[in-house]
Parts: sequence; C-alpha cells; structure tokens
Amino acid sequence: MTSNKNIYNVMIVDDHALFRDGLKLLLNSFPNFKVVAEASNGEEFLQTLELIPVDIVLLDIEMPILNGIEATKIAIKKQANLKIITLSMYGDEEYYYKMIEAGASGFLLKDSDIDEVHSALNAVVEGKSYFSQELLQNLINNLKNQDENTKETFDLSAREIEIIDLICQGLSNIEIGEKLFLSKRTVEKHRANILEKTNSKNTASLVMFAIKNKIVSI
Repeated sequence: MTSNKNIYNVMIVDDHALFRDGLKLLLNSFPNFKVVAEASNGEEFLQTLELIPVDIVLLDIEMPILNGIEATKIAIKKQANLKIITLSMYGDEEYYYKMIEAGASGFLLKDSDIDEVHSALNAVVEGKSYFSQELLQNLINNLKNQDENTKETFDLSAREIEIIDLICQGLSNIEIGEKLFLSKRTVEKHRANILEKTNSKNTASLVMFAIKNKIVSI
C-alpha cells in the first residue's frame, strides 16, 4: 500500500459531482484516510490511477464511457492489491456477482451513515471484505430463491469449512489461528487452498460462495 504513517490514499469514482463532493468531505474527516483523486467515469479512473498512488477506490457501478465492472477488472489486473469498494443503490443486485468476480472488496449503499463508511474502509485495509448489512440480506434472500440445482460442487475438509465460517465472521488470519490453535502460516495455507478449491478470487467472493452453498448462514 502507498500509505504513509497509516494514511491511506482514496479515490472517489462517480459521475455525479455533488455526490463526490459530499463523500470527499466525509472521508477527509477520518484521521487515517485522505481523498487524493476523483474521477467521473471508468476511463478517467484508469487514467488517474496511472498518475496518482491510490490504496482504496470507492466506485460507482453504472457510469458513462466505461462502467464500474469493466473498470474494476482492468484496475485489479494492473494493481492487484488495490481495494475497491462498490458504491451501490437498491436494485443493483444483478451487478454484485460481476463486481465480486471483477475483484471488488466491499459494497456500500450510497446512503450509508458515517459509521458504516468508516467500518468499510477499515475492513478493506485489514484485508477483509465488507458488505452493507442491508445489501447482504438482499443477496441472501436472492440466493434462497435460487434453484437448489445451481449449487456448486466442492471438496472441502471439516477444518476448511470451519475456517470459512470464521472468515465469514470477519476474523483475520491471526485471530483464526488463535481460535483454532494454528499458526498464522498454517491458516494462510488453508485460506489459499480454500480460495483455489472454491474458485474464489478474494474474501468477498468466498463469502458469496459460502452463503450460496449453505456453508454458513448470516
């Protein structure tokens, strides 16, 4: 990360200037985060990313010229450690899986309160995923309505399922190790194997896999 003394550089990508201005004021009120760049569409976002070091991006899904999904795919390929939080509205559920597949780390409703925005930022810099609780509930409801035949096949051990459950609770590798009396390195190895077995790109993708296949209930 490009952070200096735990200050994380943030970019806001949204095609509405008033929304960006309001979010910028909010983010700059947090001691560990600083808005260093803005963009009004996906193409401008990618161009700016080449010029300014950024740790976290808050990015809208639907934008002109290049949408958030395609922009995220390209950005993550160029900067694998970039943390992208999707800015969402109700009714955007059809795009969530595409954003997760593209590499998004979290999802926030555009009308989230200040505490939730701060929680999302803190979660992603710690390597966790973040889902607005209202959005997560919508996803769970949608998954419950899906045909059982859409469940994926997998070959997970009891230990791996146990670790998935703890990951979905938001625990870090160190916290999981302490809970299960395992070393951090062992947990990291389990996590890597789990991501490979479930074909999950990141923690957000793994959470969706776990809910869809009823490994966890949230």
